[in-house]
Amino acid sequence: MSGSDHDSRSGRPSKEAAGDDPWSKWRKPDASAPAAEKKPVKAKPIAQAPVHAAPEVREKPAGTLSVRKSAATPERDPYKKPVRGGGIAPRQSAAGKQAAKSSASAERPALAAKAKPAPRPPVVREGPPPEGTRLSKVMSERGLCSRREADLWIERGWVFVDGQQVVELGTRIDPEAKISITKEAEKDQAKQVTVLLNKPVGYVSGQPEPGFTPAITLITAENQVRQSGDPEFKPWMLRGLAPSGRLDIDSTGLLVLTQDGRVARKLIGDDSQVEKEYLVRVAGEMIPNGLQLLNHGLELDGKALRPARVKQLNEDQLHFILKEGKKRQIRRMCELVGLRVIGLKRVRIGHVKLGDLQLGQWRFLRADESF
Repeated sequence: MSGSDHDSRSGRPSKEAAGDDPWSKWRKPDASAPAAEKKPVKAKPIAQAPVHAAPEVREKPAGTLSVRKSAATPERDPYKKPVRGGGIAPRQSAAGKQAAKSSASAERPALAAKAKPAPRPPVVREGPPPEGTRLSKVMSERGLCSRREADLWIERGWVFVDGQQVVELGTRIDPEAKISITKEAEKDQAKQVTVLLNKPVGYVSGQPEPGFTPAITLITAENQVRQSGDPEFKPWMLRGLAPSGRLDIDSTGLLVLTQDGRVARKLIGDDSQVEKEYLVRVAGEMIPNGLQLLNHGLELDGKALRPARVKQLNEDQLHFILKEGKKRQIRRMCELVGLRVIGLKRVRIGHVKLGDLQLGQWRFLRADESF
């Protein structure tokens, strides 16, 4: 069969025609051209499968997914009991345990170092230090109030410096600046009370100790000695009432409890110059030059004591006037000169005297009294 016959039979234009006519490949074949003869397809007879023939086994196509033998669940012995909690780990030798322990201990510091946050670099303030003094400190030093009261008044807007209201805590001012407070602050301060108590033996003046009763429990309406012009006692007056100066559990006499920070600072401040007067009953024999040492020359806790005024009233009684109040100071001073205190009573603080106030009784500090 020639090439021209093949082109005409397939209905495609010849190469020559395609070269002469560029539109030939988009052109429909000519209807007049004889159609290619098609050979008839003979149908194959369908073979009937026998009735009892075995089912046809199809081959597994290549490239399909299948379960890996390693991932398949192994068959379990039906007579073998399952192990609860997993299988039993092989027993480790002593050397292996020691090596594992050493490895774990070596990893702990590294993990701790990794978990611990890096320290923050110190904050370096640039420029000169802040000028002036804290406002609350200046107010306390001038005796206007305590530092805590000053902070409270500043927050409430009751404080003015050179005519300007100050409401920010920590504000620094010129120590010579003019400070004024509002009438609200004056009223708040006028509500604060100060009481004088004749403390009996067996009561602690400060924080309660196990098995002992604080002296503040004696401040009741039943134990009050009323004076002209005194306010009526109310339970709220006990709020914030604290002793200003200690008095030993074995001592009696004048104890001051106050809500007023000005009073507390005046009596127990580091620079306090308020005198405290005591009557002391002693036993024993004083060492030579002992009275002179009591007046000046002794030290407690490695620090020299301030000068005192001590005189002997009789064989077993001394009279003390001090301007400081270290813990059990008079008792320790007497021990240093060979004496033992068997009784101690405080009779005066500043200009305020105990007077005829009986044991366990108390009264308000009068408006005409000051320490």
